[in-house]
Amino acid sequence: MNQQEQEAFRRMVISYQQRGDITGWFEKIYSGAKGDHRAVFWADLAPNPYLVEWLKDHPVQGNKKAIAIGCGVGDDAEALSASGYEVTAFDISSSAIDLCLNRYPGSRVAYQVADLFDYPNVWTESFDIVYECNTIQVLPGKYRVIARDAMISLMVPGGRILVSCRSRNLGEQEDDIPLPLDRHEIDGFVRAGLREQSFLAYLDDQKPPVPHYFACYQKSSA
Repeated sequence: MNQQEQEAFRRMVISYQQRGDITGWFEKIYSGAKGDHRAVFWADLAPNPYLVEWLKDHPVQGNKKAIAIGCGVGDDAEALSASGYEVTAFDISSSAIDLCLNRYPGSRVAYQVADLFDYPNVWTESFDIVYECNTIQVLPGKYRVIARDAMISLMVPGGRILVSCRSRNLGEQEDDIPLPLDRHEIDGFVRAGLREQSFLAYLDDQKPPVPHYFACYQKSSA
């Protein structure tokens, strides 16, 4: 997006937030693609390479379940499935799920419309891998902590959560949408009781490059 498009996007998101609808704008983005997954402006149309590398380094042992939060157009969910996980992937946007189903006919991934803040009870502590990519960073204020805790509640004892997001230095970019996570915020997963297994800060390949985090946290098996 150019600067004018970025500002229009920011104003649109703020307009939803100001009327108390913090996630309704996702449907506007995905329905605006008019059935073409390539028209979703933030879609990379390829799985996160850091996810792919992590999956390669941590092969599945036995029957394991994974869940992809805010799955978008499905690239990362399909990568999890290809690695051997039984995958549930959800998005609050019904148009996003339609894009996934049309893009991947016959997929083994269970794509469905769901809300992280009100997910089905049967999902509680049901997943060995929880994959979070860029969800927290698009939420405002208190909803970021609520989202983090909801993600943790999906994890089985001993399960792991993979967190991929934009990053920033503390006190910078305070008005950005999306608002990247600083180190203190992402360390909230540790303060919530998880153990950090790995943590990577890196620059992506955009021009100019955008700083990111990719981290893995594990829940106690007790």
